[in-house]
Amino acid sequence: MERLPYAQRMRNRCIAITVLVTIIIAIVHCSTKDDTTSSPSENAHDIIPVTDVENEKSAIEDSVAAEENANLAGLVNNGLTALTGIEDKDFEKAASPAASTAGESENVRDTIHIKSQKDPVLADRIDILLRRYHPDLGVILVVDTKTNEIIAWGERRDDKVQNKPDWIGRATFPAASLAKLVTISAAMESNRYSLNTPIPMIGRHHTLYLNQLRIPEKYNGPTMELSEAFARSANPPMAIVGKNVGAKRLLSAAAKLGYNKRFPGNAPNASSYTAPDTGYGLAEVACGFTTSTTLTPLLAAAQVRAVLTKKPLEIPWARDMAPYAPQKPIALDVGKFSENTYYGLREAMLRSVTQGTARKHMSTKNMARKNFEALRLGGKTGSLDGTDPAGRYDWFMGFAEAKNDPSKSIVVIVMQMHKEIRSQPATQVAAAIINYWAHQNLDNKRN
Repeated sequence: MERLPYAQRMRNRCIAITVLVTIIIAIVHCSTKDDTTSSPSENAHDIIPVTDVENEKSAIEDSVAAEENANLAGLVNNGLTALTGIEDKDFEKAASPAASTAGESENVRDTIHIKSQKDPVLADRIDILLRRYHPDLGVILVVDTKTNEIIAWGERRDDKVQNKPDWIGRATFPAASLAKLVTISAAMESNRYSLNTPIPMIGRHHTLYLNQLRIPEKYNGPTMELSEAFARSANPPMAIVGKNVGAKRLLSAAAKLGYNKRFPGNAPNASSYTAPDTGYGLAEVACGFTTSTTLTPLLAAAQVRAVLTKKPLEIPWARDMAPYAPQKPIALDVGKFSENTYYGLREAMLRSVTQGTARKHMSTKNMARKNFEALRLGGKTGSLDGTDPAGRYDWFMGFAEAKNDPSKSIVVIVMQMHKEIRSQPATQVAAAIINYWAHQNLDNKRN
């Protein structure tokens, strides 16, 4: 017998499958009909009055509404409040003890320290973020660039949000890669480097071995521009730059950025920066690969503002934060960088957001597109293990300014320490804060 053509065989198979599926559906339908058919007496008990049907419909609608509210609360938990226009009551609900983790020791939110801040609404959002992400240690600082006044802050440690900012000036936190700001400053002040100067890039970005510092005489391997090395937080090229400019220039740049200086009232404590004359130790310091370089969140904010304003360092102040911060602006006699250096630092920080380590989270992933497009964003990230207190430190220091009105600008510092479990990255937290600030302060409504 001759075999049927392939097309006809496929058609016959389809017909057979269709018939089989139809039979199965019919059998299932018949069995379901038999199950639902009961005696008149049983059906009499199952009859539902019209009013009960309406009540059940209303209950279902209430359930759907509750589910929508839960989804809305989920958006709040992701820091997208500015995108959806959620009211203050939603924030209060998100920050209630029921929404906190089981390890949260406080039962009632203490809002006294929130209401006393310059921008209590932004301070409330910071408080909510700290309770939601619950880092083992978290310090958040927001400073108005124009006035240098602290407009909002938040702090969490010992399993609860604190009502005093007593750790914003503590100097036991490793600066990590934020110390690269010193290196790029010294490099540009030496007039031996520009933002586009190529630097040998040997090995991986996050490591620092001796063989990564040994450059052959006729090196023709991969290179990285100075600004890119800073933006991508690459250790080897920044260490090479530090060794080339030398300890003297590094220490001079560190002094202009406020390291090793005692401030009036010890607010903040003196941040530490020491650099050996030569060797591997100098390379470690240059790229921030050491715990000996420490930085306070308050000084980090001052450094970012100095870059933006092109002025000598000034510690941020607040009228109601004594003795943790100055109560009035204090000019510091630490000198200033050249205009070219300030320009280079700013451009390098901008590149950290557009092409570097802050790009992933400082984006429309965590910010409303209209806010992201209306802002000029820059910063520097850093992470390193520390010992006082012990854990993994995660930093973001940066700024946000309106493109159409640069006078509207803030400095944002987020420093977190994690032990066994890591919470959201510092850059993501900073993006949520910037997003809300922009939503409240920028007139960037889309047509």
